[in-house]
Amino acid sequence: MDGEESVSVGFEEIRSQDWNEKPSQPERGSLHGEVNDKNAIPNQIGEITMDKHIETRNTNAHEDEPDVGRRNVLKMTGTSIAALSIGMVAADQAFAQSPVQLSAKWDKTFAKSNKVDHKKVSFKNRYGITLAADLYQPKNTSDKLPAIAVGGPFGAVKEQSSGLYAQTMAERGFVTLAFDPSYTGESSGEPRNVASPDISAEDFSAAVDFLGLQSSVDRERIGIIGICGWGGMALNAAAVDKRVKAVVASTMYDMTRVMSKGYNDSVTLEQRTKILEQLSRQRWQDAEKGSPAYQPPYNELKGGEAQFLVDYHDYYRTPRGYHARAVNSGNSWTHTTPLSFMNMAILTYIKEISPRPILFVHGEKAHSRYFSETAYAAAAEPKELMIIPGAVHTDLYDRVDVIPFDKLTAFFRAHLA
Repeated sequence: MDGEESVSVGFEEIRSQDWNEKPSQPERGSLHGEVNDKNAIPNQIGEITMDKHIETRNTNAHEDEPDVGRRNVLKMTGTSIAALSIGMVAADQAFAQSPVQLSAKWDKTFAKSNKVDHKKVSFKNRYGITLAADLYQPKNTSDKLPAIAVGGPFGAVKEQSSGLYAQTMAERGFVTLAFDPSYTGESSGEPRNVASPDISAEDFSAAVDFLGLQSSVDRERIGIIGICGWGGMALNAAAVDKRVKAVVASTMYDMTRVMSKGYNDSVTLEQRTKILEQLSRQRWQDAEKGSPAYQPPYNELKGGEAQFLVDYHDYYRTPRGYHARAVNSGNSWTHTTPLSFMNMAILTYIKEISPRPILFVHGEKAHSRYFSETAYAAAAEPKELMIIPGAVHTDLYDRVDVIPFDKLTAFFRAHLA
């Protein structure tokens, strides 16, 4: 690790010795396979060969990949995934929260709508963890309505993107629920800021539990939306939970893929083995200390980062999207969080979502676009991939003129009818 430079991105701290090689794109249709063309680059919109819907609206978003002429481009190495820094953040945040305490003030990153009713709620998942959530309902309705649970991005809280999606869809006639995942935000669970793909899928199902018990909800008409890393979680949850009638994955990541293989599947078996050896030994240190070590704060810029890292900072660390409870807003995950993600492929059963429909939405310029493309290829019909021209990954977090809410509304009205 001598001479390596570290930067933070969303979940994983990225370490790279070589910023001069552009990462290749994985072969389409392969969720976890090797990259066949090491020099492959992202397909342009005109080169898409699968049956996909291309949104014709233009955006003013900037390119999500760095300008190679001015800036070196990120190359993932084996140490990318595990945030194996020598200096670790103090572990005093590990047991900072026991009972669930719900803030009474409106502390969202978006304005409150006068078209919906809002209230804070809580409920337990199957593992006994209490989840904190925001429930949004259209005003002046008496009939049972279709409902949507919204989660993500990975490392965010309900006061950010998921709340914006939920409130907007409630304005359009749905009962919606945005929740904080287990161990994060206002939800319970100790230690703080740890994650598991299994518990994340369970959180979505627990949200469906809660919505199905509401007198205003038709429990046979429930869908889910997953944003960023929670796009993959939503697909995993929908595969196992047959109550979910339709699913949207917006600007998705497959967190188990990126943590086990790195960006563009660049991590070798030797590198992966080294990471797992180091993380396994970290468990002894945590056990001896009695609390977990934490990674460095996320989304801090030191200069020279790839453009998509700058984009993450622009959302999570500025007034645009900053929230004090969000992991991505200068907090951090536990050092050993990647362990379960590196040992579990959450999209293994994606075909079993069928015959229920999937809508993938992704930005044309997003560094993460290949996640949606390969998931789309692996899924069974009915499915649709919508590419937003000019949009980068984080545009679909909060840019209401970019997020295709009309399309999302039409999709759920059709499939939650």
